[in-house]
Amino acid sequence: MSLLIAVKGWNPAAWASRLARHLPHHEIRSWPDAIGDPADIRYALAWKAPAEVLSACPNLKAIFSLGAGVDHLLAQPGLPDVPVVRVVDPDLTARMAEWVALQVLLHHRQHLAYAAQQREGVWRDLEQPAARHVRVGLLGLGVLGAESAKVLVRLGFDVAGWARGSKQIDGVTCYAGEGELDAFLARTDILVNLLPLTPETRGFVDYALVSRLARDGALGAPVFINAGRGGSQVEADLLRALTDGTLKGASLDVFETEPLPAGSPLWKLENVVITPHVAADSDPEAISAYVAEQILAFEAGGALRNTVDRATGY
Repeated sequence: MSLLIAVKGWNPAAWASRLARHLPHHEIRSWPDAIGDPADIRYALAWKAPAEVLSACPNLKAIFSLGAGVDHLLAQPGLPDVPVVRVVDPDLTARMAEWVALQVLLHHRQHLAYAAQQREGVWRDLEQPAARHVRVGLLGLGVLGAESAKVLVRLGFDVAGWARGSKQIDGVTCYAGEGELDAFLARTDILVNLLPLTPETRGFVDYALVSRLARDGALGAPVFINAGRGGSQVEADLLRALTDGTLKGASLDVFETEPLPAGSPLWKLENVVITPHVAADSDPEAISAYVAEQILAFEAGGALRNTVDRATGY
């Protein structure tokens, strides 16, 4: 059995050495240097590899996405009609919840204002609302959104979430569907996006949406945080909202174009925190173990877990 690592922008050797340890009876191949005969390949571990790499493998049994998103795969023309498996790993989930909590706290505790005061040598305390008076809303209540919501509840925030379908999470007010979106936005001071990228969510966070966020909150104006997918935000609209006061601030880990172009005006906005798509880095050790466990269980007659519904995109 051959397994192909097809990743762009990452070092495949870091994955190959770990997979070889977990799957000693499988041949590990890496794109682009050592693919061999594509007909021998039964499993592919992919991240943003060119479409022709996977479409050239006629005997694939499953494709594993090595990151939290799967849009990079589903958008490929000629993607083989085999199960696509999402990464659902405690390590990745914990990393995302850490980043979300960090950014929420950063805006809640007015770190950007204090950083500006530090640069100017100003010693002045700012009025600070309690966490229970700050309403955080999460777009997307899948595994990552649900865990982030639970962490924020433990920190004392007033937490709500919105998803396409109904959800139930202890301590979280859950909204569902288009009919409840306005009510969700109207009660939200800090909006966190963790939606997957699908045709329905592309460009979802635009000027009209952020304009519907609460204007009566303890922070003075709403904040937007995005660790989901860059394609779900309209950056020209965010820039407008961040400069005209519709948004007080933002933390952005994902962008329409990555890396974020050097000429983007977002770099220079003092009310914006930018990180280079690192909110939930994929850990080769943890995810290699996850993939190997799935493959061995599948070959023993079990079913693959966390497979993607191609109709919904997640």
